[in-house]
Amino acid sequence: MEFDKLVHQPTRLQIFAYLYRHGETGFTELQEELGITEGNLASHLGTMEDSDAVAVEKEFVDRKPKTTYRLTDGGETAFEDHIDRLEALIDGLDE
Repeated sequence: MEFDKLVHQPTRLQIFAYLYRHGETGFTELQEELGITEGNLASHLGTMEDSDAVAVEKEFVDRKPKTTYRLTDGGETAFEDHIDRLEALIDGLDE
C-alpha cells in the first residue's frame, strides 16, 4: 500500500484535514490553529498549490492584503483517498 507523499507528510496532513473540515481559511487562522511557523506554513502551502491541491485567493480588505486557501476538488479527493488507505490499513490489522 503506497501513500501519497503530498498528503502523508505530517504538517501537510494537518493542513489538508483543517481545510477539509473548515473550508476556505485565511493564512493567519491556519497558522494560529495549527501552531506552524509562518515560513513553514508558506512552504507547505506552496507545495500544495504547485500540486493543484490548494487554491489561493488574494485580495485586499480594508486596504490590507488577505490571502485565503481552500482545497481544490483534486485536493479533497487526494485527502479522501489517503483516509481510505489509512482505514484499509487499520481494518487489515484485524486479519
